[in-house]
Amino acid sequence: MEPEHLEPERETAQEEAYAVEQGDFSDLRKYVAEAIGTFVLVFCAVGTAVFAGAKVGNLGVALAFGLTLLFLVYTIGPVSGAHVNPAVTLGQLIVGHITPVRAVGYWVAQVVGGLVAGVTIFAVASSLPAYDRAADGLGANGWGQHSPSAVRGPLGGVLENGYGIGAAIIVEVVLTALLVFVVLATTDQISDVLMAGVAIGFTLAVIHLVAIPIDNTSVNPARSLGVAFFQDGALAQLWLFIVFPMVGGALGALVYLLLFGRVRNRLV
Repeated sequence: MEPEHLEPERETAQEEAYAVEQGDFSDLRKYVAEAIGTFVLVFCAVGTAVFAGAKVGNLGVALAFGLTLLFLVYTIGPVSGAHVNPAVTLGQLIVGHITPVRAVGYWVAQVVGGLVAGVTIFAVASSLPAYDRAADGLGANGWGQHSPSAVRGPLGGVLENGYGIGAAIIVEVVLTALLVFVVLATTDQISDVLMAGVAIGFTLAVIHLVAIPIDNTSVNPARSLGVAFFQDGALAQLWLFIVFPMVGGALGALVYLLLFGRVRNRLV
């Protein structure tokens, strides 16, 4: 059993190590890390859905999202915190872990990374002669006739709509809140920060298992924006997958503050 008097020392050492890791890099390097990380997340995970979704199924796609985020936490986490998601950055801003100016820089970098990933996925998919953009899409999010649960006829028309707008709003708010809460809680100074990547990655995987059949799972505006331009009907519904993940991110941050009861006094 660890002596009581060592616990504060452990928390202080953990906090100082985190501060050193986050403080050794310039803003430009942080932004580049976020752009690269968001590109990798969207390309690897959405790419799995587009290139191999029929082979690996929803479980494989969910694991692609979760495992990609897991290794990003351990690779670019020491540089930028591995937000790779505007909703996560909003949560970090609300609890005081990042400055407003840096948050804006993160958002720009994440959007750029997502857009480049979308172009890259489309370029690869288009090289396959059997690929039909109108029929196959590009892993975009949607509800109603664009929900993955919509019933399509043999000629490609929609016979019955899938999950509606209300279901999409609920899952995006609730599941994004869950993701942001887990990110904040597992990286808190009283948590085992070394295991944070595992918890965060598997949380994202479970989130996708829940929501893929409903709206193809966003919980990340940069992910949705990156591929929406290449799928018919996706742009008209994109607003939901920007607004409500951000609402969920704010909610997750507020729950964290309610349970942990403090704002960590560190801006990175």
